[in-house]
Amino acid sequence: MEPSGELNKLPKNSVKSPRIYLLRQIFVCSGVTSYFFIGGLFFGAPTVFVPQIRKDANSTEIISMAMMSWLMSISNYGSLPWVIIFPVIAARFGRKIPYTVTWVNTMVCVSLFYFSSSTTELLISGCLQGIIFAVLFSISIMVLTEYTSPKHRGILITFKAATFYWGVWISNAIGTFFHWKNISILIFICCIYNITALFWPESPVWLASKGRFDECAKCHRWLKGEDKDSEDELKQLISSQQDNLKRKKEYHRDKQKSSINRMYHTIKSKRFYKPLMYSIVAMCLYHFSGKMACTGYVLHIIQTISVNESTAYAGMLVLDGITVLGMYVGVFLTKFLNRRTLLLGSSVIGITFLFMLSLYLYLIHLMVISENKYLTIFLIMGYSVSMSCGPMIMSMCFSTELTPLKGRSLFLSIFALLVNTIMGVNLQIFPFIFKYFKSHGAFLFYALMSSIFTFILYKVLPETKGKTIQEIEKCFSDEDIVPEEESALVNLDIRKANS
Repeated sequence: MEPSGELNKLPKNSVKSPRIYLLRQIFVCSGVTSYFFIGGLFFGAPTVFVPQIRKDANSTEIISMAMMSWLMSISNYGSLPWVIIFPVIAARFGRKIPYTVTWVNTMVCVSLFYFSSSTTELLISGCLQGIIFAVLFSISIMVLTEYTSPKHRGILITFKAATFYWGVWISNAIGTFFHWKNISILIFICCIYNITALFWPESPVWLASKGRFDECAKCHRWLKGEDKDSEDELKQLISSQQDNLKRKKEYHRDKQKSSINRMYHTIKSKRFYKPLMYSIVAMCLYHFSGKMACTGYVLHIIQTISVNESTAYAGMLVLDGITVLGMYVGVFLTKFLNRRTLLLGSSVIGITFLFMLSLYLYLIHLMVISENKYLTIFLIMGYSVSMSCGPMIMSMCFSTELTPLKGRSLFLSIFALLVNTIMGVNLQIFPFIFKYFKSHGAFLFYALMSSIFTFILYKVLPETKGKTIQEIEKCFSDEDIVPEEESALVNLDIRKANS
């Protein structure tokens, strides 16, 4: 039966204001964004609880530098098995189940975090936090692209990146003025709100992939309305999935083509491995710009500049605020600049500040010039703002938009596995780089690494602003495509949307 005929038979909701459908999309996406906020709260916690524990014990040896590096990075290593498990669960059982599992796990790890009395318990809590980071780099991409209309998608993707650093900032503020365990109270409040995940509708894409077209139409109309564009999108969603289900049956009849063979053909497809490589390079720029590592160890960095403890804490909060401000400046600039221009331009400016900062600190190390604390902080602020405008928001935006529509679960598993590994290694080695190469050597290292990844992206990264997902995919098109469950969106006529 033609999808248009099926749609006419399906019951329609009463016509509502477009604002109602926007609020419904925000309702779903707010639960996703809340986990970015929780992730930021957990990420910022070691920055403040390590100094407090050392001060209470009157000893820095109670938490060594090696232990501190593990406390900062353990959540990324803890996420590695889950970045493989969650996309499989999402493909088989729907998008809501991983968030339900994450909610239960978050309640467990925040309780352990609050009642912990040793670094071992904090490490266990950090390992459990890995499930949150697994969701952030995999399932959140599915939800934000499947539950939202194209015209709202860009702003929601960008907003979630800034929300993570809001969590870091607030976590550091709580640890500055109160006991660090109060951070867990705010996390618990966020968990109460995240119960709303139980009331989400299921993803229309997933329902269509299972042949449940009545439920697909109902959820799609509940989320996006019944205007002409939404109905055309729904019609093409059902049409493409009907064709996809037929192809899947043909593949199942051919016993010689195993799931391993289909996976192999998917991975070797240009539409798969090219965007994967570009996404990984973009995320390498994100992490090897040094901005996230500097955010995690910001108190340690400032304390090398100022011996005054209160000045160090105040500087930390100011830099956190500047980071968040820089991200919103970047969001504003996306309305006027191409995404590629904003990413590369801000990266070049940030790299320039890194080289200047490295040279300045090296001259101080050689006692050629005397230290000026205000100049040092100015250079750090310039570096923070420029990197926040570009790599810190645009890298994840590019990675999300480059995610292919076919083989999506496999793509996100590999992507999240590599990104969390890179993030964990970077956070773990940062204090040792800072110790053995000094501050000037550390900033030079990140300046050189950022330069390499920026140059690679300059040569290969396509512009995505104002392009539909299909147009982006055509940049990597070839004929070696194997149908996957996630290909329900392939023929969607998604309108161009500038974020």
